[in-house]
Amino acid sequence: MRYSPDAIRTIALVGHAGCGKTSLVEALLYQGGELRAPGSVERGTTVCDFDPLERKYHHSLNSAVAHLHYRDTRIYLLDTPGYPDFSGLSISALPAVEIAAVVINAQTGIEMTTRRMMAWAEKRKLCRMLIVNGIDGEKVDLPGLLTQIQEAFGKECLPINLPAQNGRRVVDCFFEPAGESDFLSVAAAHNALIDQVVEIDPALMELYLEQGEAITPEQLHEPFERALREAHLVPICFTSAANGAGIAELLDVFVRLLPNPMEGNPPLFYRDGGGRQEIVRAEPVADKHVLAHAFKIVMDPYIGKMAVFRIHQGTVRRDSQLYIGDGRQPFKVTHLMMLQGKEHVDVPQAGPGDICATAKIDEIGFDSVLHDSPEDGDIHLTPLDFPTPIYGLAIEPARRGNEQRLWEILQKLSAEDPCLRIEHPVGTNETVVRGLGELHLRLMLERLSEQYKLEVVTRPPKIAYRETIGAKAEGHYRHKKQTGGAGQFGEVMLRVEPLPRGAGFEFVDAVKGGAIPGQFMPAVEKGILQVIDSGPLAGFPMQDVRVTVFDGKSHSVDSKEVAFVSAGRKAFIDAVLKARPILLEPIVDIEVTTPDAAMGDIIGDLSAKRGQVHGTRTAAGNVVVVAGQVPLSELNDYQSRLNAIAGGHGNYSIQLSHYDPAPPAQQERMAAQHKNHGDGATP
Repeated sequence: MRYSPDAIRTIALVGHAGCGKTSLVEALLYQGGELRAPGSVERGTTVCDFDPLERKYHHSLNSAVAHLHYRDTRIYLLDTPGYPDFSGLSISALPAVEIAAVVINAQTGIEMTTRRMMAWAEKRKLCRMLIVNGIDGEKVDLPGLLTQIQEAFGKECLPINLPAQNGRRVVDCFFEPAGESDFLSVAAAHNALIDQVVEIDPALMELYLEQGEAITPEQLHEPFERALREAHLVPICFTSAANGAGIAELLDVFVRLLPNPMEGNPPLFYRDGGGRQEIVRAEPVADKHVLAHAFKIVMDPYIGKMAVFRIHQGTVRRDSQLYIGDGRQPFKVTHLMMLQGKEHVDVPQAGPGDICATAKIDEIGFDSVLHDSPEDGDIHLTPLDFPTPIYGLAIEPARRGNEQRLWEILQKLSAEDPCLRIEHPVGTNETVVRGLGELHLRLMLERLSEQYKLEVVTRPPKIAYRETIGAKAEGHYRHKKQTGGAGQFGEVMLRVEPLPRGAGFEFVDAVKGGAIPGQFMPAVEKGILQVIDSGPLAGFPMQDVRVTVFDGKSHSVDSKEVAFVSAGRKAFIDAVLKARPILLEPIVDIEVTTPDAAMGDIIGDLSAKRGQVHGTRTAAGNVVVVAGQVPLSELNDYQSRLNAIAGGHGNYSIQLSHYDPAPPAQQERMAAQHKNHGDGATP
């Protein structure tokens, strides 16, 4: 059955691990008649946690799509993981919905991911609501939790219903406010909601205040939607997925109060033309040209690569043709599916507001914009603000010969997860996988082993050091080889001097009189670049060096390219070793987000790691951001250290700033290691 955009709701359930998002989806699907009985996370029988690792760990590790039909409305539910290590998969679901429903466990209260998802959803201009789940749990302090919510996120967070009978049911505070709740007056909650909503509409405010007329829910619908869009209201619903309290009432709120695709804030599309960005407003109209966005990629072992996308404009039909971004070759939509967890249901068409999937299109990647007009190839969606993957592991196959297979599998895994990155840093000659934490990468390794049957070896990644020089010096080398018959001869004299930090490498040909024939100068430079790629001090790339070749000799018969490659390389090594070679270490800008109570310990710990703190700033909810710089080598396993200091409520991000000389003791140690491994260079 096809639904018009005004009869569709799209909701992402986000929040900290253990708050009950998956169980809440089960309860909603059961209430909506999609299930005969709700499944169990513990038994691994839920619709959304169908991955073997999810069943093993009893936690969502991927986002999943489900849907139900309720009161002539189609409701799409996106269940997202709650562990901070998988927050990239939660954030990536946000462009697909109008509403972010942030779920809070009634027993554990506001946690780190709660704050993060509220902030990310606000930044994307999504309508937000809060769902307090588990109201029937033991030792819950719901009045205290409501106070904490309003202190952390503002007085605009107001209950739209309240628990009653010790969490066995809820009472409505908006449509028909009557009855007694476990705490707080229902009438007082109703009046607070009305006051908050009418503030958005001066005419309605005047009617409400001056004439004293009763305001009906129908009169409040438009200003209620506007209050949600402008973040002037964040409604709070109380539920228990375990006993079903508040589930039917939550569905009523979804249908009667939350915005449909025509009412929510529009997706953040823009047209990139000549360096200027022009806002493009997608209109949820079925007969306009297609604009859709791929927010999830799945590498399905049976149907291949599957792209899950939200249609924002137009109608996608089976066998229609779509373009991917600025690609000039369209693809045919041979498979068009609606998703119910792992189940795929073929549909003939889908329209604005629908979330569906297509398969076997290798060119579609995460964040692709799909459209049916070549003129729309310059339309993009504003990029998401993902956390930086900083926890790294160097990885290689346990058996030689599997390098290509490992690379292909890593590409598949990174295609599914926007916060899993594969690097091959210059100078370290290793493949590095980076994620958001130890758990993130541990489960990636389990997928390699269990799903793809590939055994690997891991180790901490090498730090991408650099080398440079601290003084001017000259170098000389004569390459002469006579083995009977034609020999080899080349002689090079050159000068090295340091350049400002970040200037790179310069090669200057200052030879006069043809001492080195012009056809051999590229060979001299080639020999020098061999050392630039792997410096003589500790084997790391060199930078910020100018090399001037000013003299040399050649032989009319024996001079060859190979001779000048060798002479250039060894003359350069000779000069560098005389020019006070320096090992440079990467310095990163760091921002640590922590509860304000842990700020002093964080600053002290950064100082102990040779870091410099440049300042602090406050954020919402008694949170402080500490900014500074620190050597990258001091941040190995820093997240574990931060968790210990901040009680699991801290996180950090880094970005390369510059390179500085490493401490002398560190330089000596690494130079000795390089020499002991037989890599030490001698001219």
